[in-house]
Amino acid sequence: MWLVGRLAPDFKTIADFRAGNAAAIKNVCREFIVLCRRWNLFTEATVAIDGSKFKAVNHRDRNFTAGKMKTRMALIEQSIAEYLEQLDRMDRRETPSTPRQTARLKERLATLRDEMGRLEGLKARLAAAPDGQVSLTDPDARSMASQGKGTGIVGYNVQAVVETEHHLIVAHEVTNAGSDRHQLKRMAEQGREALGTSELTALADRGYYSGEELKACADAGIVPLVPKALTGPSRAAGRFTKRDFKYDAKRDRYRCPAGEYAIRRFTSLEKGMAIHKYWSSACPRCALRSKCTTSDYRRIARWEHEDVLDALQRRLDAQPMAMQQRRGTVEHPFGTIKAWMGATHFLCRRLPRVSAEMSLHVLAYNLKRVMQIMGIRPLIEALRA
Repeated sequence: MWLVGRLAPDFKTIADFRAGNAAAIKNVCREFIVLCRRWNLFTEATVAIDGSKFKAVNHRDRNFTAGKMKTRMALIEQSIAEYLEQLDRMDRRETPSTPRQTARLKERLATLRDEMGRLEGLKARLAAAPDGQVSLTDPDARSMASQGKGTGIVGYNVQAVVETEHHLIVAHEVTNAGSDRHQLKRMAEQGREALGTSELTALADRGYYSGEELKACADAGIVPLVPKALTGPSRAAGRFTKRDFKYDAKRDRYRCPAGEYAIRRFTSLEKGMAIHKYWSSACPRCALRSKCTTSDYRRIARWEHEDVLDALQRRLDAQPMAMQQRRGTVEHPFGTIKAWMGATHFLCRRLPRVSAEMSLHVLAYNLKRVMQIMGIRPLIEALRA
């Protein structure tokens, strides 16, 4: 209101401005973070990174994957078969009918066959799509799993880097990748550049745990704090997990819960990574084998750069409150912005325009945060200076 002199533009003016100035909006959002750095609001080189799913302007019924296509076509075929059976019964006069009922059934059959033809046409587009998805309203939107069990949304995965001192969003990016697995290094580097520091500690949740990403962060001088995903059949079945086996780096072997040693047997290449395999010759006669494995031998896999992951775990053990700090830093901004946006979330279509819309929200969030930190008058004076 202050910036536009209390003018009240209508929705079309706002929409055209947002669509026509995407690059400028992003630059303003970036420049405001530069101003915050000049005002010495960033004195700690620690950030929290997280991703959140935002709904797109694309209904779930207008997003197609191979699984959805198969389910929808099967339901249509079932409905067609039921309608044909009803018509047959009417023809045999087993079911009372009127000309209107017959005409209505034929109309429904025609509609379903048209829909089946449309889906057949979409199958070719689906087969040509690189990620196996087609969205009709917003072609860049993607179907993504959400936090609810067995649920999902069609939308975008917004990545945010939030500094831990004042909880300002120093970097953000809108992606249509459903997973956070390969986002850590890129977002951490954006956060480090925004803060203007050579060193950075990056907090993230289990969704970012990837050996390759963590190694890349370590090589780039970024200190990641990411807990390992506690999954696997052994844990679910109540058997010993890999954490129960202690690695002896000096002799390159593992000590098992029974006191035996698993030595390196061979190295294999899996998904481009060199994996060492260890096991002990004492496994078949071990009294604890039932608590360890269902096979004759308990095999342990170790990545060639697993010392990076071991160092990460030691840092986490030394900072037990790190994940609580992450949760209290990065999740609140997402909740605030979603509350502002309402149930519909994004209003724009296509990734570049959606990115500009998100930049507007981030800029508004950061402005309101700095108003609370500095006060409105000092902020205006600082902007004028």
